[in-house]
Amino acid sequence: MRGVTGRAGCGHGGRGEGAETLLVRVAGGDHQAFEELYGMISGPVFGLVRRVVRDPAQSEEVVQEVLLELWRSAGRFDPARGSALSWILTLAHRRAVDRVRSARAAGEREQREALRAGEPAFDHVTEEVEAGLEREWVRRCLRRLTDLQRQSVTLAYYDGYTYREVAERLALPLGTVKTRMRDGLNRLRGCLGGAA
Repeated sequence: MRGVTGRAGCGHGGRGEGAETLLVRVAGGDHQAFEELYGMISGPVFGLVRRVVRDPAQSEEVVQEVLLELWRSAGRFDPARGSALSWILTLAHRRAVDRVRSARAAGEREQREALRAGEPAFDHVTEEVEAGLEREWVRRCLRRLTDLQRQSVTLAYYDGYTYREVAERLALPLGTVKTRMRDGLNRLRGCLGGAA
């Protein structure tokens, strides 16, 4: 999966097919269609998952799970029941909610075990401080991008717009937006890698 996500937004083929048509091709095992579909849906899927899960790293994991599920179950899509994007976002929402419930249950389990063992309960203050530091680091890295890179990344990954919608909002050619997005994400990855 990592190889596919790393190439998102580069633009392949440019057939201009809709998500429904691409899903049919994905169901037949077409990798090119999967990459095209990924470029179309990655922004909205990440935006939705991020709003539910909140944690950036866990959100990325959930998006990977959604993409894997999409690859495996594309044949289950029924256009009579709604649009492809609605179906995909429903999959993403379910996965995100499952992750939140799982994390909450694990936290409660850890607290119960700590209380039984006489250990101090999980330090929520420390977790909040660490999350705040992570958010500040992301903001600092975003400030290092060019204005166009920052706008493109923010619209796609935080506001959930597709690449095409970002291009329309910024009144730029789709290819320019894809290039700026790719360059911006590479710079962000490098910057955030320095935080580790």
